[in-house]
Amino acid sequence: MYTDEDLNLAVKKGVFTATSVDEFRHLMSSSNGTPSVDEENFRLVGGFNDIFVVIACALLLFSSLWVLQSINESVGYLVFTALAWGLSEVFVLRRKMALPAIVLLLAFVGGVFAFTNSLFGEQSSYGVILATALSTLAAYLHWRRFSVPITVAVGTGAALAMLASVVISIFPNSTGVLMATLFLCGCIAFTCAMYWDAADTSRTTRKSDVAFWLHLLSAPLIIHPIFSSLGVLDGNESLINMAMIVLLYVFMTVMSVAIDRRAFMVSSLIYVIYALSSLFENYGGVGYSFAATGVVMGSFLLMLSIYWQKVRALFVLNLPERIQGYLPAIKEK
Repeated sequence: MYTDEDLNLAVKKGVFTATSVDEFRHLMSSSNGTPSVDEENFRLVGGFNDIFVVIACALLLFSSLWVLQSINESVGYLVFTALAWGLSEVFVLRRKMALPAIVLLLAFVGGVFAFTNSLFGEQSSYGVILATALSTLAAYLHWRRFSVPITVAVGTGAALAMLASVVISIFPNSTGVLMATLFLCGCIAFTCAMYWDAADTSRTTRKSDVAFWLHLLSAPLIIHPIFSSLGVLDGNESLINMAMIVLLYVFMTVMSVAIDRRAFMVSSLIYVIYALSSLFENYGGVGYSFAATGVVMGSFLLMLSIYWQKVRALFVLNLPERIQGYLPAIKEK
């Protein structure tokens, strides 16, 4: 199984011509009945060997951590982090395995965070700020060395966590300020995602994969503060609040269709399912709230999937041409 990035590498090395690869993509999209721009591809598992390697890496990493933590906690995290980098040299840089790349990246950045935090203690706000700052730096170094697409989202998340940590240290008892900060962080992440998306509207390079993970990061950060401000997460399930939540998700759906990113919509789906379940339960659907929600949302998402490009055309073609230039082209199935 070959990805668009593999085909681009083959063109770069002179194995195939750019024209032949474009014709191949057109042939495959025609035979599948779906335009390649509509697939929203990203590489996660290249084969069962990826899963096998991940299991082996996890056994080595966490077993070594468990053994060394009994001697010294900081040393355990330091060795854990070093092992994650070393394994990446083999399975990411040389073998180019997708799933191990993601797992080892998270292990490396998480190890840096845990190691730094262990030096200051869990209750130290300055320790958390420094830990998130070093995690951001670690993600940057990992990106420079291995260029794993999810790294940009992880580094952005770490940087935004550092910003949130600073806000918490200044306003320790202000939930409103924290929620406003999270919303701002979500907007920043979404802007970064759109920057990477605009650089590859054909969705054929690693830039598109980077944008995919950034969209997954941005949606919960945007929608969670809104839900919190409405009091939905605290049990305030009034009809007005539920209606506002549904309208919010409709707006996010429109945004997802316009930018051609299902990931942005799906990552916030759990909040809407919770809201609709509460709505059905409070207004006559006791015992069947989740099932009713599943029927409504499942039907909606399936219909949207079938008519995705046609719905896109309704929104995108009415946008200014300058904005359309930053969005994937509309291709009828």
